[in-house]
Amino acid sequence: MEKDKKSGIIGVIITIIILILLVVFTNTNSESVSIIENIANTVVVPIENGLTYLKNKLNNNDKFFENIDELKTENEELKQKNSELEKSLREFEVMKTENEQLKQQLNLAEEYGQYTTVPGMVISRDISNYSKTLVINIGSDNGVKEKMTVIADEGLVGYVISTTANTAKVQTIVDSASATSCLTSTTRDGMICKGTIENESTLNATNLAIDSKIIQGDSVETSGLGGIYTKGIHVGTIKKIVEGTNKTDSYAVIEAAVDFQKLETVLVITE
Repeated sequence: MEKDKKSGIIGVIITIIILILLVVFTNTNSESVSIIENIANTVVVPIENGLTYLKNKLNNNDKFFENIDELKTENEELKQKNSELEKSLREFEVMKTENEQLKQQLNLAEEYGQYTTVPGMVISRDISNYSKTLVINIGSDNGVKEKMTVIADEGLVGYVISTTANTAKVQTIVDSASATSCLTSTTRDGMICKGTIENESTLNATNLAIDSKIIQGDSVETSGLGGIYTKGIHVGTIKKIVEGTNKTDSYAVIEAAVDFQKLETVLVITE
């Protein structure tokens, strides 16, 4: 309340001074105007500035500008801290990804411990209608050769079709040119699982025996026949059975165990 009273008094004083100047200007001829203006600029303006400063001081308005400077400094410091936190978060995500990849490789090595294997990473993929191949970052310098089996944590990936010193190209089991000899886990019915042009996640199981008793939901694994894949590697699950006009036309759709769009870590069975 005391501050408001002081501010009101200062305002009244400024108003009185302005009114006095207006009366003087009104009753003064034009020849004397310039002299009065000079007097006003010399005497009145400094007084107004002083009164304005005093008013701001009483109302703590001068601290407003100091606060703005402090806020600017704090804002710059917060921006710097935010940038450092974002950098730390990116580094953490990279470490987390690398840790997950190493964990996958360890799990694979434990699961297929009976084999001699070499771990690798997918560095390129061609999952199109006509070709479903991968390129991994290990090659002949790592002991990788053509026709070696490639596996992932979920199951069978495919086999090596060509190598360089440091890379290998892998034909996946979902490639339309691929054919894998398989067995159902429960009924042990034999079949040939082939990739399709239409889909990168399913295979068609053909060559079913007339007396086969395959069931939907059953697991499918490699049979060990054909000279490429070792027996017992998980391939996928029977998604549905399509009945033909006769038993020889019937086939099953197999959902591949491996998600080839997201595949990152593999093992090559070298022995």
